[in-house]
Amino acid sequence: MAFKHIVMWTLLDTANGNDKSTNAKLAKEALEALNGQIPGLQRLEVGIDCLQGAGSYDLVLIADLDSRETLALYQDHPAHQAVLPMMKSITSQRAAVDY
Repeated sequence: MAFKHIVMWTLLDTANGNDKSTNAKLAKEALEALNGQIPGLQRLEVGIDCLQGAGSYDLVLIADLDSRETLALYQDHPAHQAVLPMMKSITSQRAAVDY
């Protein structure tokens, strides 16, 4: 069974000259581009919330990793580190669950 890393973000209404919808699409593309780049990362999927209900997050990442130990390799990998500044600049809130 794979180790799961799930992250949810609330995006700012505007950031980096883009609206929330544009930033969600850009983030999805950047994060999903990590597939195949990081050893131990089996699969990474990103979803954009379509209902936008009260209490909903705007974006979710679900990563399947080989093991709990692989999570540290994923987090420290240069490809992942390269995406972090953009993610931090467009988000107001983040939540994560690892199991």
